[in-house]
Amino acid sequence: MTEALRIGVFVCHCGINIGGVVDVPAVAEYASTLENVAHTECNLYTCSSDGLECIKSAILEYELNRVVVASCTPRTHEPLFRATCEEAGLNSYLFEFVNIRDQCSWVHMHEPELATEKAKDLVRMGVAKAALLEPLEELSSEVIPSAVVIGAGISGMTAALSMAKNGFYVHVIEKEREMGGLLRRLYKLYPTEELADDFLEQRINAVAGHERVELHLAASIKDITGYVGQFKVILEESGAEKSIDCGVIIVATGAKELEPEGLYEYDGERVITQLQLEEKLRRDASNLEGIENVVMIQCAGARGEVVGYCSKICCMNAIKNAKLVKDANPDINVFIAHNELQAYGEEYELYYRAAKKAGVRFLRFPLEMRPKVRTSDGKLVVDVFHDRMQMNIPLDADLVVLSVPLVQNPDAERLSKLLKVPLGQDRFFFEAHVKLRPVDFATDGIFLCGTAQGPKDIEESISQGYAAASRATIPLAKGYVRSAAITSLVDEVKCVGCGICESVCPYGAIAVVETEEGRRARVTGVKCKGCGTCGSSCIKKAVTMHHFTNEQLLAQERAALAVDEVVSG
Repeated sequence: MTEALRIGVFVCHCGINIGGVVDVPAVAEYASTLENVAHTECNLYTCSSDGLECIKSAILEYELNRVVVASCTPRTHEPLFRATCEEAGLNSYLFEFVNIRDQCSWVHMHEPELATEKAKDLVRMGVAKAALLEPLEELSSEVIPSAVVIGAGISGMTAALSMAKNGFYVHVIEKEREMGGLLRRLYKLYPTEELADDFLEQRINAVAGHERVELHLAASIKDITGYVGQFKVILEESGAEKSIDCGVIIVATGAKELEPEGLYEYDGERVITQLQLEEKLRRDASNLEGIENVVMIQCAGARGEVVGYCSKICCMNAIKNAKLVKDANPDINVFIAHNELQAYGEEYELYYRAAKKAGVRFLRFPLEMRPKVRTSDGKLVVDVFHDRMQMNIPLDADLVVLSVPLVQNPDAERLSKLLKVPLGQDRFFFEAHVKLRPVDFATDGIFLCGTAQGPKDIEESISQGYAAASRATIPLAKGYVRSAAITSLVDEVKCVGCGICESVCPYGAIAVVETEEGRRARVTGVKCKGCGTCGSSCIKKAVTMHHFTNEQLLAQERAALAVDEVVSG
């Protein structure tokens, strides 16, 4: 005997986010008139502990077997509501989320009456779909208790050492012959002015000397296959091919300095970059003979000149190097030409003031009137338009130092394709969510840290290394992973093995294999993200999406149009 449907609808005020526009009580009252709805109520904040308790209590008291929550966004709160339903004994996939904030109150904030009507439409659609929901079971898969860290800069070393200290075996793959990344080229660190070599040496020794860390230096990755818990990394090391099985992967490939060819008369000798100045000071801090005037130009190649972004670390790096030059020889005149300076936090602000006290001079120029470098009688002259004085100031320069941005490594695109993870508009690796999952990729089991994600200083890179290690350790410690049950299912009777679904799947979750009946598509459930690309591309309609079946979607369409039947094209 089929169980009678008893749907509970919970409508959230979300403070004034929804309630300030939508008439929430009216929406809840309307929901109570819908077919199969057994209970409705309003909550100020449904995601609060009180709101969640209301859901659990209502499931038990009214014997609800479907739950609809109309509130903000499933991206942030759907897992919370699913878990709440499960705690009350209801299968978590008998829950439907209706977004009446992002898709209603926020976009129609000046039309409260129409927004309220639209909220009713959305709730009606959610209830129609909820009536056809079926219980689903999440897939479980074993996890190989080891990790691969790609890159041995400061963030990669931090992540590797953190996981090793937690008892897990870690393979560190580095394309260079030494660990350390860009830190190996620095002289001193700001604001402590600790020698970079001293800072780096103790961390390199800790990683290299740990019994649960295996280093693969001067190694190149050839291929990466598998999924969360069951990855296989093929690399070439010392002329031989090696295979590494691991449960998780951390990307810590770092970044490189922009090569300012064609900018500001750059020649690598009289016009150099900040990193080249660091190397000059690193070899011999007193190696500044014959130099009387140093001019540093900020945002060289950044903020619209070559790349669109601010590189975040250039200001403090320039201030540090300018101060080091003055410390080495107080008689040298050092100018920093900038559009605006970032010295955020008390510690950096105090360091900036110390540089000014040491004699470093700062000149601000408008971004649309960047400095120009020219040669006059064989000498360099930097023309800086002073923003406050509204006049051009020519500065003699024996050495021009360009503060250029960090940019992505050239092999990042190839690695992103191997891992099936995205690059953002600035070509840095792109996290799943900037606030909710800042060190996760959308692909489960792969994590991110350091300047591979974008420019950041050493302190932030270390923090991110710890964060990535913490996230990666969760599946390793559990020994298994559970993936969402919203996956695709292939009807092998309808499937003709054309391979279209395999070619369009962004996660590599579907593949055409040979069976006794011929070529058929098969889905690896733990890799599937339920995006629906395969289902929409199947010419034989052989692919069904769990939780988003054709019947469920058509029911929403009928509810949206308030008609009894919708013809599928």
